[in-house]
Order: sequence, then structure tokens, then C-alpha cells
Amino acid sequence: MISEQRPASTLGAMLEARRRARFVGRAAEIELFRSALQAVESSFSVLFLHGPGGIGKTSLLDVLHECADAEGATVVRLDGRLLVPSPQAVLEAMRDTVEVAASSDVPIRSPARPLVLLIDAYERLAPVDDWIRTALLPRLPATALAVFASRAAPAPAWRSDPAWRELLRVVSLRNLGPDECRRYLDACAIEVALHDRLFALTHGHPLGLSLFADVVVRGGRVPEDPLTPDLVGALLRSFAEVVPAGLHRTVLAACAIARVTTEALLRDTLGTDDVDELFAWLRGLSFVESGPDGVFPHDLARDAFEADLRWRDPPEYARIFRLVADHVHGRLRSLNGREQLRAISDLKFLFRNLSSILAPVDWDVWGHHAPDPAAASDREHALELIGSAEGDAAATIAAHWWDRQPDGFFVVRGDDGAVRGVIGMIDLTAASAQDRAADPGAQAVWEHAHEHDPPRPGEVVTQTRFVVDRDTYQGPSPTMNAVPLVTLQRQLATPNLAWDYVTLHEPDHLDAYFALADLHRVPDVDIEVEGRHYGVYAHDFRAVPIDDLVRLWTERSLAQDPTLSGDPSPTVQVLSQSEFTDAVRQALRDLHRPDLLARNPLMRTRLLREHAGDGEPDASLVEELLRTAVGRLGEHPRDDKLLRAVECTYVEPVPTQEAAATRLGLPFSTYRRHLTKGVERIVAWLWDQEVYGPSATHD
Repeated sequence: MISEQRPASTLGAMLEARRRARFVGRAAEIELFRSALQAVESSFSVLFLHGPGGIGKTSLLDVLHECADAEGATVVRLDGRLLVPSPQAVLEAMRDTVEVAASSDVPIRSPARPLVLLIDAYERLAPVDDWIRTALLPRLPATALAVFASRAAPAPAWRSDPAWRELLRVVSLRNLGPDECRRYLDACAIEVALHDRLFALTHGHPLGLSLFADVVVRGGRVPEDPLTPDLVGALLRSFAEVVPAGLHRTVLAACAIARVTTEALLRDTLGTDDVDELFAWLRGLSFVESGPDGVFPHDLARDAFEADLRWRDPPEYARIFRLVADHVHGRLRSLNGREQLRAISDLKFLFRNLSSILAPVDWDVWGHHAPDPAAASDREHALELIGSAEGDAAATIAAHWWDRQPDGFFVVRGDDGAVRGVIGMIDLTAASAQDRAADPGAQAVWEHAHEHDPPRPGEVVTQTRFVVDRDTYQGPSPTMNAVPLVTLQRQLATPNLAWDYVTLHEPDHLDAYFALADLHRVPDVDIEVEGRHYGVYAHDFRAVPIDDLVRLWTERSLAQDPTLSGDPSPTVQVLSQSEFTDAVRQALRDLHRPDLLARNPLMRTRLLREHAGDGEPDASLVEELLRTAVGRLGEHPRDDKLLRAVECTYVEPVPTQEAAATRLGLPFSTYRRHLTKGVERIVAWLWDQEVYGPSATHD
């Protein structure tokens, strides 16, 4: 892609060589330019590149400049940031390279062929765009090739002119892909173990990637909270050089928080009907794109603007969040079908960055796979998925419900159109006693509902009974993404809903998530099918109706986020013993997830502050303490069985607890007893240190 270079003779040449060594991607754009340059008669005369700030437009122009030099072309390079937007200034800048006569009728000539005109920051020349299109470019040789790099897409006049429409090629520059990011990080000597994390943080945005790579090179690791104010400041300056105050900032904040922004959303957020000009301003920003549902920002721009407001003004962030949530909530009741599912998806999307939400969600593909009502032709494949994940007995139970309540089954299709996931929901009130008795999971929750505030005549009891994704089972996936969509839609559509239950395999790690959503674990309803353990969560809609529940999600999530509840600093927080126990249990489940450990309540305990000394607690310290606590189980030979159960479950985990029991050669009930006892010992040792200090011991 880059021609071979001689050793640099100047500092400038050395800097350019280093930049070229780290340039990756844009192969299609480079090949398009080179093909046009080498063609006897090119199919286009103007290549218009556009994209948001930091996407790599200038770097790409550098490479195209070098390609043109290698072909022996005369290159005229202009920078809109350095020019007064006037015809005279543009022509004067061109005279440094080519012959430009004063008369507008005289063609522009160059001493060599072909002639290549490169203009960076073309959006700065918008006042003379008409003149460039109608007067300047027609004076160039017929073989000339012009390349414009701009934040904004070409003006409509370029496309409305039939002649220019044929001679114009427009390319929207996108983020780098995973492989391109890895090549860049390799060139920066970033360790391979950090590549995927850096790609996830930056979404492949070139400037973001280079900024984060610089942080790693200087600091040696990815910070737990990578969007620090200095990085955000650099990103904001890249995306929006000047951000107006007042309503414009509120509009940007709403656009960053919401999945998509419409004029209706702005009216509700701003409390005024006069939003036409503000929406037009938002739509015209280079980092804002338009889609069928509204406008939305570039991924990294969204992250940067949202993080900026959270740090700069937490109360204002919470205020705008509530207004956006109220708008989306208000849409739920007025829609149905696919449109309602989309609104539910928009509601869930709002919570993606709240630290109180440790959701089983794959945000990278959120909204990409909509659940479909299962068709009769999906039956065999769906039951096969359930059987492969949960066993033949589960597949038999699923087939039983499919034959009786086929409308309760939904499928999620992969990119190939094949079924990749299945969700099965049943109406227990509509089922016969014989049907419920054929399924121990259904029978258990039915009995629970009638033992705890029984449903009255006409009230309904429902259950999400099956959730299976072909790749992750019940881990983050498009299928797990679909569960809250179809369950909330069913709850909205079910009059007189009393109890709703969710049944999941080994759900312990989701206790905090479901508790926040007001679905509480009912351990006395735990069931086993074919040796597999399932847990159950329940919500009584007579106590908290659906609309109140949606509002409760917002208030609880905001209240439990430390940066929004008035306690953004990592000061000591006093936890009750039960809260401390829950935090340790959650931390064990998240032992291999530093991003989740960094959000754990243990981060603000006396225990962590004292172990951190003069430094600040971080996720690595939580992991270190947990591993130390686990290791203490090995100090007494009688506790070796407890140690092995904990290690097999959390330290070097196998996919399921059944598999852990098999690896240890124990009956499942014995394994669970050892695991429970081991965790109790770990909690007790850490609690003693929290109460009495690091020198405390617990035997």
C-alpha cells in the first residue's frame, strides 16, 4: 500500500515515515483512487470522502498523495482550514503548483499529467462550493482527478446536476474493522491481550484508537474508566469543534442518551414545540447519521458526549435521562407489533451505561436481531436447540407446551436466516392441571403463586420457561437480548396479569440484575430436570403494575449509579453484612470480568481502601483479595473439598455447575453443599477484615 521509503533525512520526514508505518485499512478507497489514476478514461472525476472528525480523512489523503506522486502526477494539495473561503484565496494557493490564469475562461494547466487536486477540510470551503463545482473544476484538464475530504456529505447540487452525478463518486468513511485495529495496535506494540478491549472501547474509530493506544503505551494498561475527562475532551474537540451552550447542549445530550432522536423526542425533552431548527442543526452535524427511525450519533461520539455530561453535570444528566425515558415509555402504549418491540428496545438501550445495570446483554448487537413469532416450520429446529442445551427431558417438556401454546414461542434468527435462539413463554392460567403437572417447572411456580397471594378469578399467571441460544446458551447473545423485549410486550398485552415468572439455568449471577428490575428470586421454587438446576424469579404485578414498574427501573438505576447519586468518589461506604455477602458472591461470579468487578460495591468498602494504601482501589485489587481468600481454603486439609469446588466454579470455571460436579466426581447435591460452605468461609474471612482490619483472622 505504501511505496518503499529511503532513510529519513529530516525530522519531518522521520515523522511522516512513522505515521505511514502505523497507517492501516482503507484498502478499497486507495484501490479506487489508484484505478482511476491509472485508467485511460476514468468513470469519475471527483472522489468525495466524508466522515466525522477523527475518522482518518487527512491520513487517507496523505496516502493518496503518495500514490499520486508514485504515478508521476502533479499534485495540488489544499487545506480548507488554512484558506479564506473565497475564489481568490483558492486560486492563489493553487498557483504554487500549477499555472492559473486570472481569467476564468482559461484552462488550468500543469507541467505533468495527470493532475490531482486534493482538498482537505472541504467543509470549511462550503461558501465557495458552488463556485468550485461550476467554475473551478470545469477549468481542470479532462484527465484531472479531484479528491475532497469533508466532514459533511456533498451538497444536493452535486447530485441534482445529471452531468456531475455521473462524474462524482461519494464514499462515506467508516470505522476500522477488528483485523485492521489489531494491525494498528501491533504496530504500536500493544500487547495482544488488550486488542479486543481497545476495539470495544473505541468501536474502531481511528482517533479514539490512537488516543487509547497512547494511554496504554504511557501507563501500561487500559484504565478501568477509560473515558477520562482528558480523553473525552480530545474526542469532543474532534467531533464538534464548537458546541453551542444552552438548548444545543441539551439536544446533544438527549441524542447521546437515546438510541434514535426524533423531533417528537426533542419536543418532550425540551418542553417546547419549536424544535425544527434545533433538529435541523442536529441532523447536519458530521457525526450524526440518519436512519429510518430518526437520527443517531457515531458510536464513539455518543460515548464521549454522554460521558462528558455525566462528569460535568450529573444532576442534569439524570434530568435529561428521565425526560428521554418518559418519552420512550409514553410510546409503548400507543404502539403494537414490531413498532412496539422497537420502542421497548429503545427503552432498554437507555440503561446500557448505568453502572448499576450488570445486564446479561450483548450491547454490540443490540437491536440487530428482532424476535419473531415461531412458525410451525421452526418447531423441529427449536426443539433440537433446547434438547442439545438442556437434555431430552427438557425438549420433551418444550414439545408438550409447543403443541398446546405455540403462540408462546419466539425465535431469533442469525445473519444466515437460520434459527439461532428460542424463547418459550406459557400462560399457566390457560393450561390444564394435567399440562402443568407434566412440567415440574410449571407446577412449581403455579404452586408458589397460589401459596403467596393467590391469583383471583380472571387474573393471569405467566412464565418464561425456555431460553436457549445456540452459541452462548443463556449468556449475553441476541437471544438473551430478545428476552426483555418479548416479555415486556407480553406484560403490556396481558390484562389482569397477577404473577410473571422467569426460569433460568444456574441464575445466581443474575440476582442483582433481576432484583433491580423488581423480579425477586424465589429459591423455594428452584427445580431440577434431568440433573440440571434451574432458578426462578417472580414479580407480582398487582403490587407494582407495569407502568409503575417501568418508572421504577429508571429511578432505581439512577439512584444506584454512584456517579449520579451524589457519590461519584470512591470514598468508604458502609455495607450491611448481608450487602457485603451479596457483593462478595457477585464478585466471585465476575472474577474474570474486570469491567464488572470495577462496579462491585466492594470497591467502596473499608477493606479495599485499606488494601489500596495510598493508591486508588481498582478491579485488580478486588480480584487479588478474592484469590487470596480462596487460597486460604487450602490451609486446612479438611477444607480441600471446599477449595476444589470453589476453584472449579469461579477460579478456573467450567461451563455449568453440573459439569463442575462431574469434573470433581461428586453428586450434584454434594458439590453444591461444598460450594456453599466454601463461599461462606470466604465471605466470613473477608467480613472479619472489613470489620476488624486486614490483620483479622477467621478460623
